[in-house]
Amino acid sequence: VALSIIFALFSSLILALTLIPVLSSFILSKRPDKESALIKLLTKWYRPALLFALSHIKGTVMAVLLLFAGSLYLASKTGKTFMPTMDEGSIIIGVEMLPSISLKESLALNLKLQKKLLASVPEIKDIIARTGSDELGLDPMSLNDTDTFLVLNEKETWREPSKVFVIEEIRKVLDEFVGIEFGFTQPIEMRVSEMLTGVRGDLAIDIFGSDNEQLELIAVQIKNILQNITGSSDVYKKANEGVEYFELKFDKKAMAYHGISQKELNTFLKVMVTGMQAGIIQEGMRRIDLMVKGDETLQNSLDKVQNLYYPLENGKAVPLSNFVKFISNAGPVQIEHEHGYRKTIVQTNVEGRDLVSFVEEAKNIIEKEVKLPAGYYLTFGGEFENQQRAAARLAIIVPLALFLVFILLFVSFGSLTQATMVLINVPLALIGGFIGLYVSGEYMSVPASVGFIALLGIAVLNGVVLVNYFNYLIINGSTLRDAVIEGSIKRLRPVLMTATIAAFGLLPLLFATGPGSEIQRPLAIVVINGLISSTLLTLIILPILYLKFSKSSGDREMTK
Repeated sequence: VALSIIFALFSSLILALTLIPVLSSFILSKRPDKESALIKLLTKWYRPALLFALSHIKGTVMAVLLLFAGSLYLASKTGKTFMPTMDEGSIIIGVEMLPSISLKESLALNLKLQKKLLASVPEIKDIIARTGSDELGLDPMSLNDTDTFLVLNEKETWREPSKVFVIEEIRKVLDEFVGIEFGFTQPIEMRVSEMLTGVRGDLAIDIFGSDNEQLELIAVQIKNILQNITGSSDVYKKANEGVEYFELKFDKKAMAYHGISQKELNTFLKVMVTGMQAGIIQEGMRRIDLMVKGDETLQNSLDKVQNLYYPLENGKAVPLSNFVKFISNAGPVQIEHEHGYRKTIVQTNVEGRDLVSFVEEAKNIIEKEVKLPAGYYLTFGGEFENQQRAAARLAIIVPLALFLVFILLFVSFGSLTQATMVLINVPLALIGGFIGLYVSGEYMSVPASVGFIALLGIAVLNGVVLVNYFNYLIINGSTLRDAVIEGSIKRLRPVLMTATIAAFGLLPLLFATGPGSEIQRPLAIVVINGLISSTLLTLIILPILYLKFSKSSGDREMTK
């Protein structure tokens, strides 16, 4: 976006300096320019307002300061998030079952769930599901994890034209299934979140420590807290306990008596239970792995494994139970590590409120109610991590942009005072932007921040138009007051045209309804409302500032 704007402005500058003067010499009439009826009407309203403001400078400035303070108050009440949620037109349900479930059982339960969804929610057209990992291992998932992709019918056929309604109907169906955890996301949203933060939720709380049981207790506490906070949705804690493991204890004396090594026993068990590749069969272009393995039922029956016989070199076979004892243990599915600590994750989506206020409330409650043992700590990530990263970056970029604009203004006018006057337009633009966001119900997000940055240039441009013309009139002999009044009225049309054209250009973004419109709308709201406040207040405040602070001949001499 930034590069597109830079190249567009650069091309516009070249055309303005080369082509436009040539075309103007042919197209423009030699007759005096006549003002339209609309401009005459606006001038008729503007002149008395300007004269009143110049006669009541303190009151006017105080009113604008109060307006700015009010907009800052509204800004403090405006929620903050990373990106507005975009309606991609489809839904993904992340379903997690018990960790001990087999692939066969997982597929059967998923099929039952999908049939129920198709029968109960007519808005769903098709369902595509994926369980476990792919063959390449690029998208690692457990056998108990399923991504269910829902393709929706056209919105005109829905019972209610609301995706929230559809999700609630789906949620009712899923609540009927015991022993599953689920969460909602969208294809692009899911991929972007996974690439940037490694998780899918709006908020992911990473819990670090040394003991799995302690981590599990803390995770359950935090999950219960999040479920009771207004706005939480699809609170999810990975089910990491309950998998049955069998510990093998080898009788080394018995093994030595029969001349069997532990490696040989391990290989035997692996071949019988999971199989081992013995070679490759080539059939044309196809390569087929040749596997050697025991009976298929061995994977589902410990008794059958224990009753196996181990073949000896002398041709005899002895029961496996002579050498191995199987001890049942329950344990975690996996143990995640990061920064040298074990970790577990609790994540949630946020609905109906902004992300930052939700996280702040969650932090306060967790600090009060969860006592972390020594050596344990929390981090807050997910979409919230992206928001914090973007806010930190903008905290550097915006002041830098303002500083560069100020340098350009100082070089252009040769006056510190006049450069500061023009830069005063920035707070005037912020007034409209803040009010627009609050009234529209949008949050302060990355698109809204981009809109505020775009406002810097447009708002400053109006100030340059006015100050430059004031200087021109003074150089040509006008008094300071006459230059301010006449210049403001003469430049009314250019100032209004600059702001109006920019605002009209953003109207399609404001009223767009297609995919991606949710991201475009905050930018358009900020720029359009900022232009309204900046234009109206600049035409009043800038003449006052010029009249008050340009009385010294020093500024006029520098301008000359």
